[in-house]
Amino acid sequence: MRRGVRLALDIGDARIGVATSDPHGILATPVETVRRGNGDLDRIVILVSDLEVFEIIVGLPRSLSGREGPAAERIREVTAQIADRIPGVAVRLVDERFTTVTAERMLRERGKKGQKRRAVVDQAAAVVILQHALDFERETGNPPGSPL
Repeated sequence: MRRGVRLALDIGDARIGVATSDPHGILATPVETVRRGNGDLDRIVILVSDLEVFEIIVGLPRSLSGREGPAAERIREVTAQIADRIPGVAVRLVDERFTTVTAERMLRERGKKGQKRRAVVDQAAAVVILQHALDFERETGNPPGSPL
């Protein structure tokens, strides 16, 4: 298992959910939700610097068949913009199918309702993305997903 802090992003049209790992790559935890628009990528760059991140994991939406559509294309574009602003930090894309559904279910089971759940669902989805990536690497010895 590679050592170092990883940052996960669940990029949506309105918000970006952010999660991070511990330096040992064991546990994913929520960080914040960044509102999309002016300054959103600046905030991601600041988080990467402040948390001393060595790798960014970005959820890539795919259809049930595994194909990439317009949403995946938009994510690839935003991810490329982020990568251009953070040279030296690896960026990997991982399949995010069902992460929001999983995050919604987890939050419902924990009693989060309505507005409170919507406020943190993007962070929870980023946690799910990152935890799956960490578990995959621990089980296989290989980095998750594919490089940008």
